[in-house]
Amino acid sequence: MGLFSFIKNAGQKLFKKKEVAAEISPEAQMINDLTAEVNRLAIPITGLTVDLGTQVHVSGTTNTNADREKVILALGNVEGISGVADSIEVANPEPESVFHTVEAGDSLSKISKAVYGDPMKYNEIFEANKPMLSHPDKIYPGQILRIPPLS
Repeated sequence: MGLFSFIKNAGQKLFKKKEVAAEISPEAQMINDLTAEVNRLAIPITGLTVDLGTQVHVSGTTNTNADREKVILALGNVEGISGVADSIEVANPEPESVFHTVEAGDSLSKISKAVYGDPMKYNEIFEANKPMLSHPDKIYPGQILRIPPLS
Protein backbone atom coordinates (compact mmCIF):
# COMPACT_ATOMS: atom_id res chain seq x y z
CA MET A 1 0.00 0.00 0.00
CA GLY A 2 1.30 3.43 -0.81
CA LEU A 3 1.47 6.31 -3.22
CA PHE A 4 2.89 5.80 -6.70
CA SER A 5 3.85 8.75 -8.92
CA PHE A 6 3.35 8.83 -12.68
CA ILE A 7 4.12 11.28 -15.46
CA LYS A 8 0.85 13.16 -15.97
CA ASN A 9 1.44 14.01 -19.65
CA ALA A 10 2.46 10.49 -20.71
CA GLY A 11 0.36 7.42 -21.07
CA GLN A 12 -2.60 5.89 -22.76
CA LYS A 13 -5.09 8.46 -24.00
CA LEU A 14 -8.06 6.97 -22.18
CA PHE A 15 -9.98 10.20 -21.65
CA LYS A 16 -11.45 11.56 -24.83
CA LYS A 17 -13.64 14.60 -25.33
CA LYS A 18 -17.11 13.15 -25.18
CA GLU A 19 -20.60 14.48 -25.30
CA VAL A 20 -21.63 13.57 -21.78
CA ALA A 21 -25.18 13.80 -20.54
CA ALA A 22 -25.76 16.52 -17.97
CA GLU A 23 -26.43 13.95 -15.23
CA ILE A 24 -22.80 12.74 -15.13
CA SER A 25 -19.89 14.98 -14.21
CA PRO A 26 -16.54 14.90 -16.03
CA GLU A 27 -14.96 13.47 -12.85
CA ALA A 28 -17.57 10.69 -12.70
CA GLN A 29 -16.90 9.93 -16.39
CA MET A 30 -13.14 9.70 -15.69
CA ILE A 31 -13.82 7.27 -12.81
CA ASN A 32 -16.06 5.21 -15.12
CA ASP A 33 -13.32 5.19 -17.80
CA LEU A 34 -10.62 4.11 -15.33
CA THR A 35 -12.80 1.36 -13.87
CA ALA A 36 -13.68 0.18 -17.38
CA GLU A 37 -9.95 0.00 -18.25
CA VAL A 38 -9.20 -2.33 -15.30
CA ASN A 39 -12.22 -4.44 -16.28
CA ARG A 40 -11.15 -4.48 -19.96
CA LEU A 41 -7.75 -5.82 -18.94
CA ALA A 42 -9.49 -8.53 -16.86
CA ILE A 43 -7.20 -8.05 -13.86
CA PRO A 44 -8.76 -10.08 -11.05
CA ILE A 45 -9.81 -7.75 -8.23
CA THR A 46 -12.96 -7.78 -6.12
CA GLY A 47 -14.60 -4.72 -4.61
CA LEU A 48 -12.74 -2.36 -6.95
CA THR A 49 -13.25 1.25 -5.94
CA VAL A 50 -11.70 4.12 -7.88
CA ASP A 51 -11.91 7.71 -6.59
CA LEU A 52 -10.34 10.88 -7.94
CA GLY A 53 -8.75 13.65 -5.92
CA THR A 54 -5.32 15.03 -6.61
CA GLN A 55 -4.58 11.48 -7.76
CA VAL A 56 -6.48 8.23 -8.26
CA HIS A 57 -7.39 6.37 -5.07
CA VAL A 58 -7.91 2.65 -5.56
CA SER A 59 -9.02 -0.08 -3.18
CA GLY A 60 -10.27 -3.64 -3.34
CA THR A 61 -8.94 -7.12 -2.73
CA THR A 62 -6.81 -9.26 -5.01
CA ASN A 63 -5.00 -12.58 -4.60
CA THR A 64 -1.47 -11.51 -5.56
CA ASN A 65 0.87 -8.53 -5.49
CA ALA A 66 1.25 -9.00 -9.25
CA ASP A 67 -2.45 -8.29 -9.77
CA ARG A 68 -2.28 -5.36 -7.31
CA GLU A 69 0.67 -3.89 -9.21
CA LYS A 70 -1.11 -4.37 -12.56
CA VAL A 71 -4.14 -2.42 -11.30
CA ILE A 72 -1.85 0.40 -10.12
CA LEU A 73 -0.07 0.52 -13.49
CA ALA A 74 -3.29 0.23 -15.51
CA LEU A 75 -4.63 3.31 -13.72
CA GLY A 76 -1.38 5.27 -13.53
CA ASN A 77 -0.19 4.78 -17.11
CA VAL A 78 -3.05 6.94 -18.35
CA GLU A 79 -2.49 10.44 -19.68
CA GLY A 80 -3.74 12.97 -17.12
CA ILE A 81 -3.07 10.79 -14.06
CA SER A 82 -0.17 11.94 -11.86
CA GLY A 83 -0.45 9.47 -9.01
CA VAL A 84 -2.19 6.39 -7.64
CA ALA A 85 -2.89 6.03 -3.92
CA ASP A 86 -3.12 2.29 -3.33
CA SER A 87 -5.27 0.69 -0.62
CA ILE A 88 -5.61 -2.71 -2.30
CA GLU A 89 -5.49 -5.66 0.07
CA VAL A 90 -3.57 -8.76 -1.07
CA ALA A 91 -4.80 -12.17 0.10
CA ASN A 92 -1.53 -14.02 -0.67
CA PRO A 93 1.37 -11.56 -0.38
CA GLU A 94 4.53 -12.32 -2.35
CA PRO A 95 7.70 -10.34 -3.09
CA GLU A 96 6.88 -7.01 -4.71
CA SER A 97 8.20 -5.98 -8.10
CA VAL A 98 10.20 -2.83 -8.63
CA PHE A 99 8.87 -0.25 -11.07
CA HIS A 100 10.89 1.14 -13.98
CA THR A 101 10.11 4.31 -15.92
CA VAL A 102 10.76 3.81 -19.63
CA GLU A 103 13.16 6.36 -21.13
CA ALA A 104 13.69 7.29 -24.78
CA GLY A 105 15.73 4.55 -26.45
CA ASP A 106 14.69 1.85 -23.97
CA SER A 107 13.62 -1.61 -25.08
CA LEU A 108 12.62 -4.54 -22.92
CA SER A 109 15.92 -6.26 -23.74
CA LYS A 110 17.90 -3.14 -22.74
CA ILE A 111 15.96 -2.89 -19.46
CA SER A 112 16.42 -6.64 -18.91
CA LYS A 113 20.18 -6.35 -19.39
CA ALA A 114 20.36 -3.44 -16.91
CA VAL A 115 18.19 -5.16 -14.29
CA TYR A 116 18.93 -8.88 -14.71
CA GLY A 117 22.29 -8.74 -16.50
CA ASP A 118 20.81 -10.69 -19.42
CA PRO A 119 19.00 -9.05 -22.35
CA MET A 120 17.33 -12.35 -23.23
CA LYS A 121 15.25 -12.21 -20.03
CA TYR A 122 13.13 -9.44 -21.63
CA ASN A 123 10.20 -11.87 -21.82
CA GLU A 124 10.06 -11.95 -17.99
CA ILE A 125 9.31 -8.22 -18.07
CA PHE A 126 6.87 -8.58 -20.97
CA GLU A 127 4.92 -11.36 -19.23
CA ALA A 128 4.87 -9.40 -15.96
CA ASN A 129 3.21 -6.47 -17.73
CA LYS A 130 0.52 -8.37 -19.62
CA PRO A 131 -2.26 -7.50 -20.38
CA MET A 132 -1.18 -3.83 -20.38
CA LEU A 133 1.50 -4.67 -22.98
CA SER A 134 0.29 -6.36 -26.14
CA HIS A 135 3.75 -6.70 -27.75
CA PRO A 136 7.34 -6.47 -26.41
CA ASP A 137 8.12 -3.57 -28.77
CA LYS A 138 5.11 -1.45 -27.74
CA ILE A 139 6.55 0.58 -24.87
CA TYR A 140 6.88 4.36 -24.72
CA PRO A 141 8.88 6.97 -22.76
CA GLY A 142 7.23 7.80 -19.45
CA GLN A 143 5.47 4.45 -19.18
CA ILE A 144 6.04 2.62 -15.91
CA LEU A 145 6.64 -1.13 -16.03
CA ARG A 146 6.71 -3.91 -13.43
CA ILE A 147 10.13 -5.54 -13.08
CA PRO A 148 9.56 -8.78 -11.13
CA PRO A 149 12.23 -10.61 -9.20
CA LEU A 150 13.56 -13.56 -11.20
CA SER A 151 12.01 -16.83 -10.20
